[in-house]
Amino acid sequence: MASARTWIYNVFPSFHGGDIRKTFLSHLRKQFNSNGITMFDDQGIERSQTIAPALIQAIRESRISIVVLSKNYASSSWCLNELVEILKCKDVVMPIFYEVDPSDVRKQTGDFGKAFKNSCKSKTKEERQRWIQALIFVGNIAGEHSLKWENEADMIEKIAKDVSDKLNATPSKDFDAFVGLEFHIRELSSLLYLDYEQVRIVGICGPAGIGKTTIARALQSLLSSNFQRSCFMENVRGSLNIGLDEYGLKLDLQERLLSKIMNQKGMRIEHLGTIRDRLHDQKVLIILDDVNDLDLYALADQTTWFGPGSRIIVTTEDNELLQKHDINNVYHVDFPSRKEALEIFCRCAFRQSSAPDTILKLAERVTELCGNLPLGLCVIGSSLHGKTEDEWEILIRRLEISLDRDIEAQLRVGYDSLHENEQALFLSIAVFFNYKDRQLVMAMLLDSNLDVEYGLRTLANKSLIHISRNEKIVMHNLLQHVGRQAIQRQEPWKRHILIDADEICNVLENDTDARIVSGISFDISRIGEVFLSERAFKRLCNLQFLRVFKTRYDEKNRVRIPENMEFPPRLRLLQWEAYPRRSLSLKLNLEYLVELDMEGSLLEKLWDGTQPLANLKKMSLSSSWYLKKLPDLSNATNLEELDLRACQNLVELPSSFSCLHKLKYLNMMGCRRLKEVPPHINLKSLELVNMYGCSRLKSFPDISTNISSLDISYTDVEELPESMTMWSRLRTLEIYKSRNLKIVTHVPLNLTYLDLSETRIEKIPDDIKNVHGLQILFLGGCRKLASLPELPGSLLYLSANECESLESVSCPFNTSYMELSFTNCFKLNQEARRGIIQQSFSHGWASLPGRELPTDLYHRSTGHSITVRLEGKTPFSVFFGFKVFLVISPNHDAEETSNSPLFCPRIGKIGCSDDETPVYIIPKPRAEHLVMFHSDLHNKEKCHEVGNEILFEFSNISDTYEIIECGVRFYTDETGEISERRNEYEIDQVCEDENDWSYEFGPVEALECSKNNGHNDSLICTSNEDKIEANKYTDCWSWLIICFDVSHIVRSIGSLVWGGR
Repeated sequence: MASARTWIYNVFPSFHGGDIRKTFLSHLRKQFNSNGITMFDDQGIERSQTIAPALIQAIRESRISIVVLSKNYASSSWCLNELVEILKCKDVVMPIFYEVDPSDVRKQTGDFGKAFKNSCKSKTKEERQRWIQALIFVGNIAGEHSLKWENEADMIEKIAKDVSDKLNATPSKDFDAFVGLEFHIRELSSLLYLDYEQVRIVGICGPAGIGKTTIARALQSLLSSNFQRSCFMENVRGSLNIGLDEYGLKLDLQERLLSKIMNQKGMRIEHLGTIRDRLHDQKVLIILDDVNDLDLYALADQTTWFGPGSRIIVTTEDNELLQKHDINNVYHVDFPSRKEALEIFCRCAFRQSSAPDTILKLAERVTELCGNLPLGLCVIGSSLHGKTEDEWEILIRRLEISLDRDIEAQLRVGYDSLHENEQALFLSIAVFFNYKDRQLVMAMLLDSNLDVEYGLRTLANKSLIHISRNEKIVMHNLLQHVGRQAIQRQEPWKRHILIDADEICNVLENDTDARIVSGISFDISRIGEVFLSERAFKRLCNLQFLRVFKTRYDEKNRVRIPENMEFPPRLRLLQWEAYPRRSLSLKLNLEYLVELDMEGSLLEKLWDGTQPLANLKKMSLSSSWYLKKLPDLSNATNLEELDLRACQNLVELPSSFSCLHKLKYLNMMGCRRLKEVPPHINLKSLELVNMYGCSRLKSFPDISTNISSLDISYTDVEELPESMTMWSRLRTLEIYKSRNLKIVTHVPLNLTYLDLSETRIEKIPDDIKNVHGLQILFLGGCRKLASLPELPGSLLYLSANECESLESVSCPFNTSYMELSFTNCFKLNQEARRGIIQQSFSHGWASLPGRELPTDLYHRSTGHSITVRLEGKTPFSVFFGFKVFLVISPNHDAEETSNSPLFCPRIGKIGCSDDETPVYIIPKPRAEHLVMFHSDLHNKEKCHEVGNEILFEFSNISDTYEIIECGVRFYTDETGEISERRNEYEIDQVCEDENDWSYEFGPVEALECSKNNGHNDSLICTSNEDKIEANKYTDCWSWLIICFDVSHIVRSIGSLVWGGR
């Protein structure tokens, strides 16, 4: 890798001195010097026929090579040998075509070609071939063309910017193990705007342990060469001299900064204007790590202190601090993805990017416990390096209940800096309110002495919580551990929140004074049996938040409670998992209750009569299997969420349901005995309704015109409300496997997702073409559907699998991105088949029954592989596009399986890796099928040029399918841009052989015919005229086709808010 080398120069120039040394090159060198770019100077090296060892060394010690191809460049054997050497060892080559045409370089024509032919005289064939290949290669790389520039100075400025961008995009080897660094650098580079001549201050903000300091160090390593001076001030906040007053502290900070940046130890200054005096004419890069308010006033209060082009980078956990100092260019560091987090952990635990298979599950568990926080992943990973599996298990059990001391020490800094009111709010969120809605938390803490709005803003600014787009309060699980340990460090009599199970048992079973307690979080997983008296909670007169739950589920009831137990009078949160009584206590005061959560309870009813429920906002009774009816909810006028999932014995909703005008979310998934919903209730706030699996529900009434997502799959619904066409906010409609649905008369105009799979519909309404936002349409298993009308151009995915009556399809589909699945549609007529095969798309795929490739396909092969070669010596460029065709046949002798991955790698002679693998999901066919998909070579990050030969090799690891035939068509144009003349390269005909009616065969007949089809798995299609030695710069990447029915995966897009089914 280039980043693993030690670079002496930023740029090595290859040029013909007589053409440009005193003109273009001198101007380019001056611009590079101004931009802080170091360029090798060949003055003093004697030129000859053989390239000097000093030049070879300079090429290898330079990060980038610039090749200036001028009229007389090819007249010099020195230059040509230099070019060959550059291409041997350089990853980044930038050509400049100076007063020559790139095609003259590629083809060795014109004046450039004449000069080259003179150089070739008396040279061996091998040497001439090396030069030719080098010129072809460099001539195909996109570069600046001087004849297209009116102003040479502008071109030089552009070249310097491009070089600077490439230098900035390549981390040094010190940070090779930092997962995701390239993304951070790319994002920060756009904020730093290095070409901007004004001084710019940029903030890096994020929670402790996220990697801010490491990112800043990598930036300094990358950018310092572009500045006259640079320095990194580490942990500024934690290194203050506490014995000084404010003025003295500022002087001390400035002395330390100037000592570092001037490289003069022990500098002494007399006044606070010294930074301005010394640095106002210097282009500097200064990184201030972990600063506070005083640090910024002392070190970077004014941009006028620093010279033009200077950049000041500030890292902090406190976003409010950046706002206070008008630092508006801020990069917020996000948590790594799950995949990146696992790699971070593995690099520390195993010194490699992945875990051994034998311990992978444990590695994933530790990554989960660390909550994707890089600091935790590195500390815990390093501590597990070389440990046995038993030692891993011990540490995991410890991590589940406590936090590593080194991690806690760093994370506690933010908590310790808070005012006591914000500390109290932090602890409440850590124990009770993580992932709760912001407005719900405000209601919970309405009677507290806390300024909740200000407190939440403070915690968010200090990166201790995050408030998501949907207004959820999110605290990292390691910070939750910090909160719990902060509670455990308090003196027992000072604790407002109890979390220790033994302490809670002691308080509830004994006459202990606990009037100060406002919250109990009671994990009953590890306790013995506890018997509570009727007055156990009576003494907790200030208790507002009560959670009883199990972190390790079992069916044992460990807490015995009396029938009429007295609950605290002012409860706002009551969450009791698997509540053990048949009804709630009569002595439960509901007046102040904001949230009631009784998931998995034994409740048959909640309460009788009308109760004061004005504060109730959220109620969950999910998996309360014995619940037969809901209570009177007429006073729950502020209820927003009602979760009744899997209440299997619930038969109906009460008439008081019509009073819930603030209800937004209604989830009744799996209420199997629900027969009806009260009609004409028109709940004006209702947005999401999920009645998936309410299998006895025969009609869905007009309960709201504002619904945005409706799921009535697996129901007995026979028709849709007529008013549904007027539901202007409806985006997602799912009626999957509602087998009594026969007619859909109109489609709501604002839908983006429609699932009618496995219904009995015979016709799709013609007005579906007017649903201009529709993106996903499921029709699979609609066995009576005979035709498809014109569909909207917005459509991205169409599944019509197993539509056994489907004959006609309106084509073409007016979109360049399309996934078309007509698997097992054996009655498709010839016109429909032709339209699907001729469908032009730049991204996506299609499948349909068929056993032959298009007749006009030139690159084709029997079996599972094919090699495509270009004619002549021209290599594939990154601008080539491909359309791939496969004929696949199910192996009926193979073991039955629902999943069958079909891997489709493209391999070059030498190749390079590509981490991104597109996945095409194709349902399982019952006979031969034709599969088509498109891809291109746009992999600019990894390979800028490929060779002239690519091997496509397809394999099916489960042996469920055989690859009968494969074919490839490619297309491009001379300019390197994908041709708009797609018909010239795309299919213009399909097989119309009167004897080829395989698409009308059923699976049995098709199977009989397929037994006679031989195939050769190793045959490679080649041509004598196409054979040429491939360049070593060859692209390599993989496509993956997984052949199984995943309609349920895409279908889940429409019901993400409800979780997986």
